[in-house]
Amino acid sequence: MHRSDLSTVRKPLDQANGLPNAHYIDPQVFDEERQAVLFDNWSGLGVGADVPEVGDAVPLTFLGMPLLMVRDRTGTVRVFQNICRHRGMILVEEPRKIEGAIRCPYHSWCYSTEGRLVSTPHVGGPGQNTHAGIDKSLLGLIEVRSHIWRDIVWINISGNAAAFEDANADLIARWAEFEGKPLHHGGADSRFELAVNCNWKLAVENYCESYHLPWVHPGLNSYSRLEDHYHIEAEGRFSGQGTWVYRQLTDEAGRTFPDFDGLSEKWDTAAEYITAYPNVLLGVHRDHAFAIILVPQGPERTVEHIHLYYPDDQTDAGLRARNTAQWKEVFEEDIFVVEGMQRGRHAAGFDGGRFSPAMDGPTHLFHDWVAAQLERHRAPLAAE
Repeated sequence: MHRSDLSTVRKPLDQANGLPNAHYIDPQVFDEERQAVLFDNWSGLGVGADVPEVGDAVPLTFLGMPLLMVRDRTGTVRVFQNICRHRGMILVEEPRKIEGAIRCPYHSWCYSTEGRLVSTPHVGGPGQNTHAGIDKSLLGLIEVRSHIWRDIVWINISGNAAAFEDANADLIARWAEFEGKPLHHGGADSRFELAVNCNWKLAVENYCESYHLPWVHPGLNSYSRLEDHYHIEAEGRFSGQGTWVYRQLTDEAGRTFPDFDGLSEKWDTAAEYITAYPNVLLGVHRDHAFAIILVPQGPERTVEHIHLYYPDDQTDAGLRARNTAQWKEVFEEDIFVVEGMQRGRHAAGFDGGRFSPAMDGPTHLFHDWVAAQLERHRAPLAAE
């Protein structure tokens, strides 16, 4: 395949171009990024709240790969490839509770929620449930390396990334005040999806910067103005934006959500919005948090899975619903922008664009990081 030139992407901010068009519209480049950017790093898959109780199982497809998220008998969330080791049959088609074992509907091989192969009916012939050639200890479900942080289930499909705590040490340290505090998913009224006709990277790029606020989010900008924002830039790790003016949501009686305990004064008025590379958009506030997991459906389509969290599970349902509606409105305001940029990537003369040296630093860092992942991935291939 033709490999795009990334040299201008990796230049300093005031000289760089954005990623070339092919990185948004070309199926071959999409496949290259699938491996180098999403499979080789810690990508967001879902949330622990998707499988709240022991035995809960949810089938998911991530970049074409069938996966199964399960809360095992010890309460640990695990991610497996959703296939039987016998003939590769899909094991679980719909979210459900696993009461006993995970049973393949084809030949009834059964697996524990920890992934062990526990029974192989008639594998040695009628009535013979064992065979010397079938070592059950070697044929458990294929487990995908996973980690939970802020209730997000992160996966490293290739298995090659550094430990999650090392790869994301700086971000964990930045938000250390929120560590160890209860984080309760708001439930059915605190989750929604947005399907957008754009490459997943455009959603990241837009989220990273505040430059667009006056024109795209006039309601938000009316109190949290462009000049109230600051850049968050951690080269090679994460980027985003923060605001010094966060206004808590109130109901008719003036009540607000309770705060997370023990936060410093900074968070009385500040809020931060960071992309944990590659595909998780995170927001933290004194009284709630959110996570957006971007699941690419192809070069030009993405589904955004949005989840809202609170300090306790007693938050007022009406206020929760109002908060969800407010954020949904904000995120929907971005759709015409990311879809418009996507259509723009079909203009053959577009060179990836230039960045505002003053306003686009966080977005440029993301482009530079993507380019670095591709260069790392290409190096061994070039040596062959």
